[in-house]
Amino acid sequence: MSSPEATAARNEEDAQAATPPGPPRKRRLHPAWVVAAVAFLALVGAAGFRAAPGVLMVPLQQEFGWSTTVLSAAVSINLVLFGLTAPFAAALMERFGIRAVTAVALVLIGAGSALTVLVNESWQILLTWGLLIGLGTGSMALVFAATIANTWFSKSRGLVIGILTAGSAAGQLVFLPFIALLAQDPGWRQASLLIAAGALAVVPLVLKFLKNSPADVGVLPYGAEAPVGGEEPKSAAAAMATGTAAEPSRNAAVRALQVLRRASRVRTFWALAAGFAICGATTNGLIGTHFIPSAHDHGMPETTAAGLLAVVGIFDILGTIASGWLTDRYNPRILLAVYYQFRGIGLLVLPLLLSATVQPSMIVFVVIYGLDWVATVPPTAAICRQVFGADGSVVFGWVFAAHQLGAAAAALAAGAIRDATGQYTYAWFGAAAMCTIAAIISATIRKDAGKRQPTPVAAGAA
Repeated sequence: MSSPEATAARNEEDAQAATPPGPPRKRRLHPAWVVAAVAFLALVGAAGFRAAPGVLMVPLQQEFGWSTTVLSAAVSINLVLFGLTAPFAAALMERFGIRAVTAVALVLIGAGSALTVLVNESWQILLTWGLLIGLGTGSMALVFAATIANTWFSKSRGLVIGILTAGSAAGQLVFLPFIALLAQDPGWRQASLLIAAGALAVVPLVLKFLKNSPADVGVLPYGAEAPVGGEEPKSAAAAMATGTAAEPSRNAAVRALQVLRRASRVRTFWALAAGFAICGATTNGLIGTHFIPSAHDHGMPETTAAGLLAVVGIFDILGTIASGWLTDRYNPRILLAVYYQFRGIGLLVLPLLLSATVQPSMIVFVVIYGLDWVATVPPTAAICRQVFGADGSVVFGWVFAAHQLGAAAAALAAGAIRDATGQYTYAWFGAAAMCTIAAIISATIRKDAGKRQPTPVAAGAA
């Protein structure tokens, strides 16, 4: 016979079996996606100035009589700082946290844009457009997207980098038409204030929702496996106190330079840097800075040319997200080679497409160039992570520095070519040739680059 206890247990089991199951528990949204959303908005807010130089160049020339070379020099200073700040910003994010560095960067962008309304001498535009905004945008550069993805995500990193990189394109899409309209009426000063407002408006969201790491909110990175033994993730401070984490370098500059020294010994680093320098020259340096003035030379209204760049921004979002998806599935070096070659073909035919009115062939160019605009970012960041491991984000910062140095050189050179010849044709042809070089360099990156990860070196090691 069964004991009373056994009978009671069976009765309880039968009752539970007869009870219909309740509604399934809803899965809580992982905090990584909240951080990614805020990071996207921060990149949108910081991107306002990226749309500004091409639109504001002609009004500034008309009011102050400054040459194209002078204004191109201001953009070049901005682009140099935009690039050189990036690796140090990555190290600063490791030392002081993503939130603090991002908030300061947005304030610098807002201050530089607002102070632009007070300029009346050419050196002052070098200070606002060049120094202040350059430092701010450099800290909010594409290395920010790579840092968010590497810190908060263990899977779908390529897709996340693609989405965040598209934030800059979205910023261009949001701001460019309004900047173009304001630059005509009531004037370029109101357009500058719009850029400042866009950057500063995101700061409260960053301070409240942009957490520094998954451990600080007691979770693992999205897609990460739970540690053996089921231990809860510790915050950075707790890990320091218990000795389970290495202390970050107290000097972000030293950290960034140490990573550069290690990376410079690897051939893949130089291949990525060379290709990305050409990428910067053919996007931010040429199209971003000189497309609208070049279209204006052919009789196209500035608002029409700005609208075309906005369309580039629309397709940039699609192309970059698609590139992130492809990067998670295919060899990133092959993707880079294809992207660069298609870009070169587009630049080769661009001088034939510019006219006073928008022709169907120009729409085709805008769509193709938009899809390819920064599609190079996800595969480049992926190779940095694969080859350099824990140093990947800072290495990508240095590769991005090369991107902006190339952009700065192209912006200045194209302005000089325009002043010397009266047109931009040679600049477009030269950029097309450089894209072919970048495609060849990318295709020759070692096939096994992603399989030869160097042993991570402690941040404070020499």
